[in-house]
Amino acid sequence: MGVTPFHRSILEVQLPKHFDKPTDMRYDGTQDPLKHLTAFEARMNLEGVGDEVRCRAFLVTLAGPAIRWFNGLPQGSIYSFSDISRAFLAQFTTRIAKAKHPINLLGITQRQGEPTRKYLDRFNDECLEINGLTDSVASLCLTNGLLNENFRKHLTTKPVWTMHEIQTVAKEYINDEEVSRVVAANKRQSGYSQARQQGNGERAKEQAREEAPSKTPRPFPRVGKFANYTPLTLPIMEVYQQIAEKGILPKPRPLKDRTGGNKNLYCDYHKGYGH
Repeated sequence: MGVTPFHRSILEVQLPKHFDKPTDMRYDGTQDPLKHLTAFEARMNLEGVGDEVRCRAFLVTLAGPAIRWFNGLPQGSIYSFSDISRAFLAQFTTRIAKAKHPINLLGITQRQGEPTRKYLDRFNDECLEINGLTDSVASLCLTNGLLNENFRKHLTTKPVWTMHEIQTVAKEYINDEEVSRVVAANKRQSGYSQARQQGNGERAKEQAREEAPSKTPRPFPRVGKFANYTPLTLPIMEVYQQIAEKGILPKPRPLKDRTGGNKNLYCDYHKGYGH
């Protein structure tokens, strides 16, 4: 046998034939040692093994700094599982999580818009971190943090509830809340679809109006004044007549009577005398 902290009496005991070694449990010195030890003992109780087998099986769960600590223990100093348990907790005591006080539960309140189911999950997780928590304190803190008014009123109908009773009652209110959420979501979706269809209809009408040919003819653009003009190839009166027939020229304002106008001269553009 090599050098080991285990006493000879532990090493001489054979492991049971069908013993399931806890190779899936690992402690490397960074976790809470008390939680690891508690979980390990529960596993060994299930296996129904004695003190010596527990000692040897516990060694399988150690890794990294934890196994180096074990190998540094004095040779033959471990006679029983209580020896290794005390030494283990003493070595990694700074890693033991500080126990939470029940007053911590007052800080667990339901957030605005948070489903009651999610709030209860957070509250229950916090309860597991508190030692010695009574039902009276838990139910009082839970009621204090609830935003679901109907559920809250129900919990005030009697002074103390067990957490099991609260979970049973909560199912009804959680189901009602979740059904209401689904109905509201369906209404929003339906309203959105109708609004979208109406919007598409209005856009189609507007597009049709824009694409339809206009009934009123567009006026010819006004021509500005130029300094130079193209020489005419026809007499000006003939050019005028062709333009007038096509309706290009706008209607002139009627001639006003003015002093000095020649009443014998007729203006074909203004359709009157008096220039």
